[in-house]
Amino acid sequence: MSTDNPSEVLERLFKVIESRKGGNADTSYTARLLDGGAPKIGKKLSEEAAEVTIAALSEGKDAVARESADLLYHLLVMWAAMGIAPEDVYAELNKREGTSGIDEKNSRQK
Repeated sequence: MSTDNPSEVLERLFKVIESRKGGNADTSYTARLLDGGAPKIGKKLSEEAAEVTIAALSEGKDAVARESADLLYHLLVMWAAMGIAPEDVYAELNKREGTSGIDEKNSRQK
């Protein structure tokens, strides 16, 4: 098992995903997803989220970890398609740190 910082793993994966932009959709699954844009990526993202839930309800910890990796990959593909860098998301999380989840959610409903 790698001792890498988890954000470094995500950063490396994101760079690979970014490198697939404009790539050959016949030979690269990532390029195929990116070519499909947000609608295609969103469909896969929804499917993967459902698979995490199903794994949590009936398949156990290892299956949840595997399905979560798929979910994170597809989320990173969506970020790349939308021009969102991991740092953008980290900055948003940093802004929310120390704020009650209820308070944060209520602040978005105004």
